[in-house]
Parts: sequence; structure tokens; C-alpha cells
Amino acid sequence: MVEIPTTRICLVRHGETEWNMERRIQGQIDVALNPTGLDQAAAAGHWLRKAGIVALYSSDLRRAWVTAEAIGAALGVTPVAVPELRERRYGIFEGLTYDEARARFPEGYAAFARRDVDYSFDGGESLKEMAARVIGKLEEIAAAHPWQNVAVVLHGGVLDIVNHFVRGNPLEMQRDFLIPNAGINWIAAVDGAWSLETWGETAHLEPGALDELPS
Repeated sequence: MVEIPTTRICLVRHGETEWNMERRIQGQIDVALNPTGLDQAAAAGHWLRKAGIVALYSSDLRRAWVTAEAIGAALGVTPVAVPELRERRYGIFEGLTYDEARARFPEGYAAFARRDVDYSFDGGESLKEMAARVIGKLEEIAAAHPWQNVAVVLHGGVLDIVNHFVRGNPLEMQRDFLIPNAGINWIAAVDGAWSLETWGETAHLEPGALDELPS
């Protein structure tokens, strides 16, 4: 019996930013980690030292990239930038808090909140467009690493897409899982079939890791 190669991927959300604390929509604005976020990044790296990770990929936005640099330093692995795994482009919502976006753009916010897969804000992108770039790159990473464990540092919105994809849920389905800053999530790919191993691990973090995203 021939064993089919498995790729295990550790997905890590970036560490905390001031905008996370303010529940402000970051999108592709290049926001830095705050001191808590820097500590979380170091803690994630320490936690993963014995996970057998041989390659490390990251969104090139600073909050993810700095998180990846800390993880890479702990693992002795150099991160590779992957722009396709950037956060969603939220267009006119970027820089606003969720409450401000709801007040200023009530119709757009309602479409966003109900997960209208074709709604693309003004100057942003739709869930459908985002899913295409994210899933395509995830499958490419998996194909490049048979029999290996790799790590990917990314964003809350990207993790939302990946969770829906791996579990076979439609993008329109409301989120029923947490996405804490610097949380650790493991998924696996075997011959094109995906499975979720663990999600939202925070044992490596101080209590209070934020999931400030709308449900």
C-alpha cells in the first residue's frame, strides 16, 4: 500500500496591534505590532521550536512580517514573503472602527455583516475575490511541501477564509470559531483533501489574546 504524502500547515495570526485594541479596520494599511504583539510573536516562536517546521511563509504586511521574523528567529528559518496572503482590501472601511463603518456606510456594512460574497466595498475586494487569491496560494504551498510541516503567518480575515475552505463551509456561513492574535492553528492536506487538526490555540500566550473581528 502506497502512503500518500501529507503536508501539515501551521497558521499563525499576527500579534496584536493598537488598531486591534481599538477595533479599527486595518485591511492592507501597514500597521505595526504593539508591545504586546511583539511579546506574542516571540511566544509563538518559542512554542513552535519543536514542531518540525522546515519552511515559513508570511504576508508582507508589517504586522505579519514582524511576527514571522520573530518566529523564524526561534526556528532558524528565514520567512518568505507572500503578498497573496495579505488581509482583505476593505476600501473605504479601512482606518475606521467597526462602529464608525456601520454608522457612515450602513448599507455597505449590512452587506459586509451578512457576508455577501460579491460585496466589494468601494476600492476594496469581495470575499469571493479574496478567497480565490488565498486558497490558490495555500494549495501552492501545500503542493511544494509533501511530507513536511510548514508555518504561515497571516491575518484574521485570511484565517476566516481558510477555516471555511478547510471545513467545506460556504463563505456566506457566519463565523463559529475564534481568531485570536498570535493564535496557532494546524491544518493538513492529503492528495488535495484538507482537514482541520486544531484551531485557536493560545496556551503559549498570556490570557486575553484578542479576537476583535466581527462575528
